[in-house]
Amino acid sequence: MENTFRELCRIRLFEERVLSLKEGGEIPGSVHLCNGQEAIPVGVLSTLEPTDWVSATYRGHGWAIARGVSLSQLFAEFMGRESDLNSGRAGSPFFSSLKDGFLGENSIVGAGAPIAAGAALSAKIKATGQVVVVSFGDGAVNQGVVPETLNLAAVLDLPLIFIVENNVYSEMSPIKDMIRSTTLVERAPAFGIPGVSVDGNDVQAVADASYQAVERARAGKGPTLIEAKTARLVGHYSGDAQQYRPAGDLAQARLDEPIARLKLKANSDLAAQYKAIEDEVAIEIEEAVMSARAMSTPNSTTAKDHVYA
Repeated sequence: MENTFRELCRIRLFEERVLSLKEGGEIPGSVHLCNGQEAIPVGVLSTLEPTDWVSATYRGHGWAIARGVSLSQLFAEFMGRESDLNSGRAGSPFFSSLKDGFLGENSIVGAGAPIAAGAALSAKIKATGQVVVVSFGDGAVNQGVVPETLNLAAVLDLPLIFIVENNVYSEMSPIKDMIRSTTLVERAPAFGIPGVSVDGNDVQAVADASYQAVERARAGKGPTLIEAKTARLVGHYSGDAQQYRPAGDLAQARLDEPIARLKLKANSDLAAQYKAIEDEVAIEIEEAVMSARAMSTPNSTTAKDHVYA
Protein backbone atom coordinates (compact mmCIF):
# COMPACT_ATOMS: atom_id res chain seq x y z
CA MET A 1 0.00 0.00 0.00
CA GLU A 2 2.93 2.34 0.69
CA ASN A 3 4.10 2.07 -2.94
CA THR A 4 0.60 2.82 -4.17
CA PHE A 5 0.36 5.85 -1.89
CA ARG A 6 3.75 7.06 -3.14
CA GLU A 7 2.67 6.83 -6.78
CA LEU A 8 -0.56 8.69 -6.07
CA CYS A 9 1.38 11.40 -4.23
CA ARG A 10 3.95 11.77 -6.98
CA ILE A 11 1.20 12.55 -9.47
CA ARG A 12 -0.75 14.83 -7.10
CA LEU A 13 2.24 16.88 -5.97
CA PHE A 14 3.56 17.06 -9.51
CA GLU A 15 0.26 18.50 -10.73
CA GLU A 16 0.09 20.98 -7.86
CA ARG A 17 3.63 22.14 -8.67
CA VAL A 18 2.77 22.43 -12.37
CA LEU A 19 -0.08 24.76 -11.47
CA SER A 20 2.15 26.94 -9.29
CA LEU A 21 4.77 27.14 -12.05
CA LYS A 22 2.05 28.02 -14.54
CA GLU A 23 0.73 30.77 -12.27
CA GLY A 24 4.29 32.00 -11.74
CA GLY A 25 4.87 32.34 -15.47
CA GLU A 26 7.41 29.53 -15.84
CA ILE A 27 5.07 27.27 -17.82
CA PRO A 28 3.46 28.87 -20.89
CA GLY A 29 0.05 28.02 -22.25
CA SER A 30 -2.80 26.21 -20.56
CA VAL A 31 -2.49 23.01 -18.54
CA HIS A 32 -5.09 20.32 -17.84
CA LEU A 33 -4.52 18.64 -14.49
CA CYS A 34 -5.69 15.24 -13.24
CA ASN A 35 -5.94 15.98 -9.49
CA GLY A 36 -8.36 13.44 -8.01
CA GLN A 37 -8.06 10.98 -10.90
CA GLU A 38 -4.67 9.50 -9.96
CA ALA A 39 -5.97 6.04 -9.04
CA ILE A 40 -6.86 5.28 -12.66
CA PRO A 41 -3.40 5.44 -14.26
CA VAL A 42 -1.76 3.95 -11.16
CA GLY A 43 -4.17 1.02 -11.15
CA VAL A 44 -4.16 0.35 -14.89
CA LEU A 45 -0.42 0.68 -15.45
CA SER A 46 0.36 -1.67 -12.56
CA THR A 47 -1.00 -4.44 -14.81
CA LEU A 48 1.08 -3.69 -17.93
CA GLU A 49 4.48 -4.92 -19.07
CA PRO A 50 7.31 -2.47 -19.94
CA THR A 51 6.92 -3.38 -23.63
CA ASP A 52 3.22 -2.40 -23.75
CA TRP A 53 2.01 0.96 -25.07
CA VAL A 54 -0.04 3.77 -23.54
CA SER A 55 -1.83 6.69 -25.20
CA ALA A 56 -3.51 9.45 -23.20
CA THR A 57 -5.69 12.49 -23.55
CA TYR A 58 -4.39 16.00 -22.83
CA ARG A 59 -5.10 15.32 -19.12
CA GLY A 60 -2.36 12.74 -19.24
CA HIS A 61 0.44 13.87 -16.92
CA GLY A 62 -0.55 11.17 -14.43
CA TRP A 63 -0.41 8.45 -17.09
CA ALA A 64 3.09 9.50 -18.09
CA ILE A 65 4.31 9.58 -14.49
CA ALA A 66 2.78 6.20 -13.68
CA ARG A 67 4.45 4.89 -16.83
CA GLY A 68 7.85 5.97 -15.50
CA VAL A 69 8.53 9.19 -17.43
CA SER A 70 11.11 11.35 -15.64
CA LEU A 71 9.67 14.14 -13.49
CA SER A 72 12.52 16.51 -14.26
CA GLN A 73 12.16 15.92 -18.00
CA LEU A 74 8.41 16.52 -17.75
CA PHE A 75 8.92 19.82 -15.93
CA ALA A 76 11.57 20.81 -18.48
CA GLU A 77 9.30 19.98 -21.41
CA PHE A 78 6.47 22.02 -19.92
CA MET A 79 8.84 24.95 -19.33
CA GLY A 80 9.94 24.88 -22.96
CA ARG A 81 13.46 23.67 -22.15
CA GLU A 82 15.68 21.30 -24.11
CA SER A 83 14.16 18.20 -22.50
CA ASP A 84 14.99 14.65 -23.55
CA LEU A 85 11.31 14.21 -24.35
CA ASN A 86 10.45 16.63 -27.15
CA SER A 87 13.01 19.43 -26.68
CA GLY A 88 10.37 21.80 -25.35
CA ARG A 89 8.34 21.64 -28.57
CA ALA A 90 5.37 19.69 -27.22
CA GLY A 91 4.80 21.21 -23.81
CA SER A 92 2.04 20.00 -21.51
CA PRO A 93 -0.61 18.87 -24.04
CA PHE A 94 1.42 17.06 -26.72
CA PHE A 95 4.50 15.43 -25.19
CA SER A 96 5.46 11.79 -25.70
CA SER A 97 8.17 9.40 -24.51
CA LEU A 98 8.52 6.37 -26.74
CA LYS A 99 11.32 4.85 -24.67
CA ASP A 100 8.86 4.66 -21.78
CA GLY A 101 6.10 3.17 -23.92
CA PHE A 102 4.14 6.43 -23.77
CA LEU A 103 2.73 7.21 -27.21
CA GLY A 104 1.82 10.68 -26.02
CA GLU A 105 -1.01 13.00 -25.20
CA ASN A 106 -3.33 14.49 -27.77
CA SER A 107 -5.24 17.76 -27.58
CA ILE A 108 -7.79 16.65 -30.17
CA VAL A 109 -10.57 15.06 -28.14
CA GLY A 110 -10.70 11.32 -28.79
CA ALA A 111 -7.77 11.34 -31.23
CA GLY A 112 -5.68 9.04 -29.04
CA ALA A 113 -8.03 6.15 -29.84
CA PRO A 114 -7.05 5.62 -33.51
CA ILE A 115 -3.39 6.20 -32.64
CA ALA A 116 -3.60 3.45 -30.06
CA ALA A 117 -5.45 1.25 -32.55
CA GLY A 118 -2.56 1.63 -34.96
CA ALA A 119 -0.12 0.46 -32.31
CA ALA A 120 -2.44 -2.43 -31.42
CA LEU A 121 -2.77 -3.46 -35.07
CA SER A 122 1.01 -3.42 -35.39
CA ALA A 123 1.34 -5.60 -32.29
CA LYS A 124 -1.18 -8.08 -33.69
CA ILE A 125 0.39 -8.28 -37.16
CA LYS A 126 3.87 -8.72 -35.71
CA ALA A 127 2.60 -11.12 -33.00
CA THR A 128 4.60 -9.30 -30.33
CA GLY A 129 2.15 -10.05 -27.52
CA GLN A 130 1.97 -6.37 -26.66
CA VAL A 131 -1.15 -4.70 -25.26
CA VAL A 132 -2.13 -1.07 -25.84
CA VAL A 133 -4.11 1.15 -23.46
CA VAL A 134 -5.83 4.37 -24.47
CA SER A 135 -7.44 6.75 -21.99
CA PHE A 136 -9.92 9.51 -22.74
CA GLY A 137 -12.60 11.48 -20.92
CA ASP A 138 -16.36 11.06 -20.87
CA GLY A 139 -16.70 13.92 -23.37
CA ALA A 140 -14.81 11.90 -25.98
CA VAL A 141 -17.36 9.08 -26.20
CA ASN A 142 -19.50 11.19 -28.54
CA GLN A 143 -16.61 12.01 -30.87
CA GLY A 144 -17.10 10.02 -34.06
CA VAL A 145 -13.58 8.64 -34.12
CA VAL A 146 -14.04 6.86 -30.77
CA PRO A 147 -16.96 4.57 -31.74
CA GLU A 148 -15.30 4.06 -35.11
CA THR A 149 -12.17 2.85 -33.34
CA LEU A 150 -14.18 0.72 -30.92
CA ASN A 151 -15.80 -0.99 -33.89
CA LEU A 152 -12.51 -1.48 -35.72
CA ALA A 153 -10.83 -2.89 -32.63
CA ALA A 154 -13.74 -5.26 -32.05
CA VAL A 155 -13.86 -6.51 -35.64
CA LEU A 156 -10.11 -7.08 -35.77
CA ASP A 157 -9.80 -8.41 -32.18
CA LEU A 158 -7.11 -5.86 -31.44
CA PRO A 159 -5.22 -6.04 -28.12
CA LEU A 160 -6.56 -2.64 -27.13
CA ILE A 161 -8.08 -1.50 -23.85
CA PHE A 162 -10.25 1.61 -23.81
CA ILE A 163 -10.29 3.50 -20.50
CA VAL A 164 -13.02 6.10 -20.11
CA GLU A 165 -12.14 8.45 -17.25
CA ASN A 166 -15.67 9.55 -16.40
CA ASN A 167 -15.19 12.62 -14.21
CA VAL A 168 -18.83 13.72 -14.75
CA TYR A 169 -18.03 16.90 -16.69
CA SER A 170 -17.34 17.09 -20.41
CA GLU A 171 -15.24 20.23 -20.09
CA MET A 172 -17.90 22.40 -18.40
CA SER A 173 -21.02 20.42 -19.37
CA PRO A 174 -22.42 17.69 -17.06
CA ILE A 175 -22.37 14.35 -18.82
CA LYS A 176 -26.06 13.87 -17.87
CA ASP A 177 -26.87 16.76 -20.22
CA MET A 178 -24.87 15.24 -23.06
CA ILE A 179 -26.23 11.69 -23.32
CA ARG A 180 -29.36 9.77 -22.29
CA SER A 181 -27.48 7.45 -19.92
CA THR A 182 -24.54 8.45 -17.73
CA THR A 183 -23.34 4.84 -17.58
CA LEU A 184 -20.91 4.96 -20.46
CA VAL A 185 -20.02 1.28 -20.25
CA GLU A 186 -23.37 0.57 -21.92
CA ARG A 187 -21.66 1.44 -25.21
CA ALA A 188 -19.61 -1.77 -25.11
CA PRO A 189 -22.31 -4.34 -26.00
CA ALA A 190 -23.13 -2.44 -29.18
CA PHE A 191 -19.68 -3.42 -30.44
CA GLY A 192 -19.79 -6.96 -29.08
CA ILE A 193 -17.04 -6.39 -26.53
CA PRO A 194 -16.92 -6.63 -22.72
CA GLY A 195 -17.61 -3.51 -20.70
CA VAL A 196 -16.76 -2.96 -17.06
CA SER A 197 -17.65 -0.03 -14.79
CA VAL A 198 -15.42 0.50 -11.74
CA ASP A 199 -14.85 2.95 -8.94
CA GLY A 200 -12.08 5.05 -10.46
CA ASN A 201 -10.95 6.29 -7.05
CA ASP A 202 -10.13 2.75 -5.89
CA VAL A 203 -6.70 1.67 -7.15
CA GLN A 204 -7.32 -2.02 -6.50
CA ALA A 205 -10.71 -2.02 -8.23
CA VAL A 206 -9.15 -0.35 -11.27
CA ALA A 207 -6.22 -2.78 -11.27
CA ASP A 208 -8.52 -5.82 -11.00
CA ALA A 209 -10.60 -4.69 -13.99
CA SER A 210 -7.49 -3.82 -15.98
CA TYR A 211 -5.83 -7.16 -15.21
CA GLN A 212 -8.77 -9.06 -16.67
CA ALA A 213 -8.80 -6.84 -19.76
CA VAL A 214 -5.04 -7.18 -20.25
CA GLU A 215 -5.16 -10.96 -19.95
CA ARG A 216 -8.01 -11.10 -22.45
CA ALA A 217 -6.21 -8.83 -24.93
CA ARG A 218 -2.91 -10.67 -24.61
CA ALA A 219 -4.70 -13.95 -25.28
CA GLY A 220 -5.95 -12.60 -28.61
CA LYS A 221 -9.56 -12.15 -27.49
CA GLY A 222 -9.81 -8.49 -28.40
CA PRO A 223 -10.61 -5.19 -26.71
CA THR A 224 -12.38 -4.23 -23.49
CA LEU A 225 -14.03 -0.96 -22.49
CA ILE A 226 -13.47 0.10 -18.87
CA GLU A 227 -15.40 3.01 -17.42
CA ALA A 228 -13.61 4.42 -14.37
CA LYS A 229 -15.91 6.73 -12.44
CA THR A 230 -14.09 9.57 -10.72
CA ALA A 231 -14.13 13.33 -10.13
CA ARG A 232 -11.54 16.02 -10.69
CA LEU A 233 -10.54 18.35 -7.88
CA VAL A 234 -9.60 21.11 -10.29
CA GLY A 235 -11.12 22.87 -13.27
CA HIS A 236 -11.13 21.59 -16.81
CA TYR A 237 -8.08 23.76 -17.46
CA SER A 238 -5.81 25.92 -15.32
CA GLY A 239 -7.98 29.06 -15.56
CA ASP A 240 -11.35 27.40 -15.09
CA ALA A 241 -13.41 29.04 -12.29
CA GLN A 242 -15.71 25.96 -12.13
CA GLN A 243 -18.85 28.04 -11.77
CA TYR A 244 -20.82 25.23 -13.39
CA ARG A 245 -20.30 22.91 -10.38
CA PRO A 246 -23.23 22.88 -7.93
CA ALA A 247 -22.79 23.68 -4.25
CA GLY A 248 -21.17 20.83 -2.35
CA ASP A 249 -19.93 19.03 -5.47
CA LEU A 250 -16.26 19.84 -4.98
CA ALA A 251 -16.41 19.24 -1.23
CA GLN A 252 -17.79 15.75 -1.84
CA ALA A 253 -15.12 15.06 -4.44
CA ARG A 254 -12.44 15.94 -1.88
CA LEU A 255 -13.85 13.35 0.50
CA ASP A 256 -13.98 10.62 -2.17
CA GLU A 257 -10.62 11.15 -3.89
CA PRO A 258 -8.06 8.32 -3.69
CA ILE A 259 -5.43 9.90 -1.42
CA ALA A 260 -8.01 11.09 1.11
CA ARG A 261 -9.55 7.60 1.13
CA LEU A 262 -6.26 5.93 1.98
CA LYS A 263 -5.54 8.43 4.74
CA LEU A 264 -9.00 7.91 6.21
CA LYS A 265 -8.45 4.15 6.44
CA ALA A 266 -4.92 4.39 7.86
CA ASN A 267 -4.08 3.54 11.46
CA SER A 268 -1.61 5.73 13.35
CA ASP A 269 1.47 3.83 12.18
CA LEU A 270 0.41 3.88 8.55
CA ALA A 271 -0.58 7.54 8.80
CA ALA A 272 2.96 8.32 9.97
CA GLN A 273 4.37 6.39 7.02
CA TYR A 274 2.11 8.29 4.63
CA LYS A 275 3.30 11.61 6.07
CA ALA A 276 6.92 10.55 5.62
CA ILE A 277 6.19 9.51 2.02
CA GLU A 278 4.56 12.87 1.27
CA ASP A 279 7.62 14.67 2.64
CA GLU A 280 9.96 12.51 0.54
CA VAL A 281 7.90 13.08 -2.61
CA ALA A 282 7.80 16.83 -1.99
CA ILE A 283 11.62 16.86 -1.93
CA GLU A 284 11.71 14.74 -5.11
CA ILE A 285 9.39 17.20 -6.85
CA GLU A 286 11.48 20.23 -5.89
CA GLU A 287 14.68 18.53 -7.01
CA ALA A 288 13.03 17.79 -10.37
CA VAL A 289 11.99 21.44 -10.73
CA MET A 290 15.52 22.64 -9.99
CA SER A 291 16.94 20.15 -12.50
CA ALA A 292 14.49 21.38 -15.15
CA ARG A 293 15.35 25.02 -14.49
CA ALA A 294 19.02 24.22 -15.07
CA MET A 295 18.34 22.91 -18.59
CA SER A 296 18.98 25.21 -21.52
CA THR A 297 16.31 26.79 -23.69
CA PRO A 298 16.11 25.72 -27.36
CA ASN A 299 18.22 27.57 -29.91
CA SER A 300 15.94 29.57 -32.21
CA THR A 301 17.85 28.30 -35.24
CA THR A 302 16.40 24.83 -34.59
CA ALA A 303 12.77 26.04 -34.80
CA LYS A 304 12.18 24.30 -38.13
CA ASP A 305 13.76 21.01 -37.08
CA HIS A 306 11.33 18.05 -37.39
CA VAL A 307 8.91 20.21 -39.41
CA TYR A 308 10.19 19.59 -42.92
CA ALA A 309 11.62 16.36 -44.31
